[in-house]
Amino acid sequence: MSKIVSNKVILDPQDTKRLSSLCGPFDENLKQIERRLGVEIIYRNNEFSVHGEPQQANGASELLKLLYIETQPVRGSVPVLEPKQVHLAIQEAKCLEHAEADTHAKEISIKTKRGIVKPRNPNQSKYVNNVLTHDITFGVGPAGTGKTYLAVACAVDALERQEIRRILLTRPAVEAGEKLGFLPGDLSQKVDPYLRPLYDALFEMLGFEKVEKLIERNVIEVAPLAYMRGRTLNDAFIILDESQNTTVEQMKMFLTRIGFNSKAVITGDITQVDLPRGTRSGLRQAIDVLADVDDISFNFFTATDVVRHPVVARIVQAYENYESVQDALQAKKRQEKQDQFNRDNTSSNGK
Repeated sequence: MSKIVSNKVILDPQDTKRLSSLCGPFDENLKQIERRLGVEIIYRNNEFSVHGEPQQANGASELLKLLYIETQPVRGSVPVLEPKQVHLAIQEAKCLEHAEADTHAKEISIKTKRGIVKPRNPNQSKYVNNVLTHDITFGVGPAGTGKTYLAVACAVDALERQEIRRILLTRPAVEAGEKLGFLPGDLSQKVDPYLRPLYDALFEMLGFEKVEKLIERNVIEVAPLAYMRGRTLNDAFIILDESQNTTVEQMKMFLTRIGFNSKAVITGDITQVDLPRGTRSGLRQAIDVLADVDDISFNFFTATDVVRHPVVARIVQAYENYESVQDALQAKKRQEKQDQFNRDNTSSNGK
């Protein structure tokens, strides 16, 4: 049985409103920390005691300090800590258990008009570092791991520092069980829903009016992948989202569009391919073909990197476990068929 420790944390300055925001209504924020990190938290005024195994207790203690900093008054009023903020802070607290791995996450930050974007875990930190230092970066993993959001943040930062002259965001317009032909409007209106997540990230970082102006001036271009054919893109930051739905030919076409002083980020989830049955994903092939090419980095995310609602991580993990079991069963069946085939051949040769 692991040793149980008790950490004492004193939060200064003592402020009733800030402490109330930290704890949440009916201590809900503290209860969330207790559930997620497996600790017990007892407090009186600004003195907190954290009981649990050493790693978890240390992580929770650091978490309380970080969250208390978040309650600092802004324009005279104390901000209310929401469950989402607590969840994301818990992700960072888990990183604190591995201080060396997290050092870079604390150093990297991406500045945008609306604030600073920071990696939330070591994998995100490594991903951002690779985007900044490589010409082509692949981000592969489940939804909610920040692949697209961080890529857009890096693109906005590069544009504002004038390292590039334009941002180009693209996705393949592949139907996920629905037909484009049934949607109203012309082609651009039909594919607009596919590009909406990219617009949303831009609006959050630059504001609606700024984005609209940059789109009008063609500084920002959001377009379906088919529009990339025949172009050479210089001085640009190019993001290919949902790349698991590219064909092999489309992926090769996209990668060969990249020009001088350009940077490309390709994101996707190889477990959610919507291509017709029998069509190989361009992302899957690119992972195999380009693994040893210089100046190209591959970053693989897992369920533990999900920074959305905690249940999303559990859903992703459940699917991963199920698929692992199914793959093992299929492999076993194939081996049994092969063994039976070998036995039949042996008996036939014996006759």
